[in-house]
Amino acid sequence: MPYRLIFLIFIALLLSSCDSKIKTKPVKTTEMNQKKVNYLKEVKPILDKRCVSCHSCYNSPCQSKFSSFEGVDRGGSKDLVYDATRLLATDATRLFIDAQTTQEWREKDFYSLTDDLDPGTYQNDSIMMQLLSDKRDNPQIIGEYDPEHDTLICPKDQKEMDKYLRKKPNHGMPYGFPALKRKEFETINQWLLQGAKGPTAQQQKKITSPNKQASIEIGKWERFFNAPDAKHAMTARYLYEHYFLAHINFKSSPKEFYELVRSSTPSPQPIEVIPTLRPFDDPGTEKFYYRFRRIHSTIVHKTHMVVEFDDAELARTKELFIKPKWHQKPHRVGYESKLSANPFVAFAQIPVQSRYQFLLEHNHYIVMTFIRGPVCRGQMALNVIHDHFWVMFQDPKYDLSVKYPNFIQEQSDNLSMPIESVQLSIFKTFSDAYRDKYTNYFNAKQELYNKTYPHGLGLEGIWKGNRAEDAPLLTIYRHFNSASVHRGVIGELPRTAWVIDYPQLERIYYSLVAGYDVYGNVSHQTNVRRYMDFLRMEGEANFLSYLPVKDRLPIFKSWYLGDKKIENKMHHVVNHRSKINYRTPYPKGEFIEKVVKSHILKSTGITFDSVNYYKEGEHPPRMPKNFRTHKDFLQGARSLTAEGTGFVKHITDHGANLLHLRIIMPDGKDRVNTLVVNRWHDNVNSLFGEESRLNSSKDTIDIIQGSVGSYPNLFAVVHHKDLPDFFDLVANFDGSEHYLKKIKKYFINRADPKFWKTFDWFQAHFEHADPLGAGLYDLNRYYRKSW
Repeated sequence: MPYRLIFLIFIALLLSSCDSKIKTKPVKTTEMNQKKVNYLKEVKPILDKRCVSCHSCYNSPCQSKFSSFEGVDRGGSKDLVYDATRLLATDATRLFIDAQTTQEWREKDFYSLTDDLDPGTYQNDSIMMQLLSDKRDNPQIIGEYDPEHDTLICPKDQKEMDKYLRKKPNHGMPYGFPALKRKEFETINQWLLQGAKGPTAQQQKKITSPNKQASIEIGKWERFFNAPDAKHAMTARYLYEHYFLAHINFKSSPKEFYELVRSSTPSPQPIEVIPTLRPFDDPGTEKFYYRFRRIHSTIVHKTHMVVEFDDAELARTKELFIKPKWHQKPHRVGYESKLSANPFVAFAQIPVQSRYQFLLEHNHYIVMTFIRGPVCRGQMALNVIHDHFWVMFQDPKYDLSVKYPNFIQEQSDNLSMPIESVQLSIFKTFSDAYRDKYTNYFNAKQELYNKTYPHGLGLEGIWKGNRAEDAPLLTIYRHFNSASVHRGVIGELPRTAWVIDYPQLERIYYSLVAGYDVYGNVSHQTNVRRYMDFLRMEGEANFLSYLPVKDRLPIFKSWYLGDKKIENKMHHVVNHRSKINYRTPYPKGEFIEKVVKSHILKSTGITFDSVNYYKEGEHPPRMPKNFRTHKDFLQGARSLTAEGTGFVKHITDHGANLLHLRIIMPDGKDRVNTLVVNRWHDNVNSLFGEESRLNSSKDTIDIIQGSVGSYPNLFAVVHHKDLPDFFDLVANFDGSEHYLKKIKKYFINRADPKFWKTFDWFQAHFEHADPLGAGLYDLNRYYRKSW
């Protein structure tokens, strides 16, 4: 054979081998590999600890959800749920709702992550195993990780898998974190070799069925929700539209959670969920049933919004909705889109007092749904709010929408929101139609308040709460691209505060929760974002109306620095008087002091915290030179809240806003605090260009007891004796090698071999400290810079 031909054949074989499948190292068979692997007892705990923390929600990479076997079996998809640029709405792909079988998901372009791509060999070559093997074989982490912008992510077949492994070495799973331990790896491998089976039929029935006590409670509530008369039917409809995101816990069964769904089947038949896109959409059938479905997926904190049900709650619900005389004779209303998208029309017959009191008594949950719900994911969705502010509520006795129900009926069209369609025309993306309606309503509202309260309102206008468990004040933190809400007044005195009345609270909820579609097009999502600007300013205007007239405009302008269109918003600075007498040059702080110290119910236990709060005009103390007493350490902690430290700028430049700190005390016990970064925004009144409105010299840190947020950015471990050194790092960081070494000493890098041990400790502590409200942290936003 001519040498030239031999050479060409050799080259051809060489080139062919470049496209052949990249083989991972064989997995040796051990005694453990021989036994049958139990999914629930052996596999699911590994997935929960090492996979669910990134794969559990709408923003899961490749839409892969490992929090239940149904999600594992569904597999992955190349389609994005969150896509702010799409011109047309996309089909919904909600697990347990929009498809029920493996084949149905395949028809929606989901592909398996567990099927063997090369059957017949002694090892499993599924996408899952190849990615786990790549991490095992290449454990070192190289560079920074940004899975949301990785164009090679989500390989669906062997060809794409080969390309991924060639071009993305060291990008196996867990993505950007240390590899699984050998025993964990072998367990997953053997499970895959055995066909990646899920729970047995008996196991599945056990994890999806209510226990005996919960069944009794479900029976009570389902009888209430499904009572045939119009009064119960409309009450149930209102409650469902507000509870559809809730994780409902029956107090008699504290370890189980349920979701309220609409089903085409009554109890005791199996639930057949009616898959409407939004809770107020037409169910498509005149007869349907409200049912309680047990949640058997792993609980993750970012979607875990708990409401507790018991006999007292059922009695209170009846007292609010069934006992009172309604504005109109109770009657059923239809689901025509324009009507059902406007709660002021759909529920006009229900007393406004009942609706508002219900929202007030569940305000922490209600606010949580739009602070932690699907809308609040990503920087652009959240740049409508400041990083830290406090919320109060208008007392129902002084809320004129409650006092004069006909007013909101007259204004119902002006109270309509951009949620009537999720497929708005691209030409309506920046339509002013809803802005004009909002302005008409706001002006009419102010005219009514001026006429009714010509001398203004005093503290009596602020809801003080009715019961010890009420939350007349809430704290909201924005953590760049996520947010959290907390009962009480937490942290330093914020720049801004809101007072929310009934029409505003209902509109925020329907705009951002009930009516928001994550699968909607750019016009729908942009219009909702713009509408939230109006609602934010209305809350600010309600707050300003309690301050002296002369101070309102300067304070308002201080919230909108650099906004060239500030003149167009001046109508929010109302000129009716306030009944409150002010004695200091700091009316904002003085008003909040009056509310917290002398107005709200003492039984709520809401007070200012001892570390972060300062009266307006005061400043943090200097860092002590020596630490001999508890008072010295308290002063050191308080000094860290000063604005503009170099440490804050350094970590926020790399995307860290939530720092979870474990302090090992002299007695061996631990304290957990969260360092929450509050970034300064000159204003939050634009969709774009957020970076240009930041001022890091005014950023601050709040040091909060316990765990804050669902997305920790960094874990830190500090021994009590090292606190002065740690305080020095936070207070005096200057970017030098000296301080960079301290960061490495205290903070746990994602590449650290001890990372999973640290994560497990913080997760276990969270679950012990808050067994009802805790869930798995999400690690998608853990600090990505290597050191």
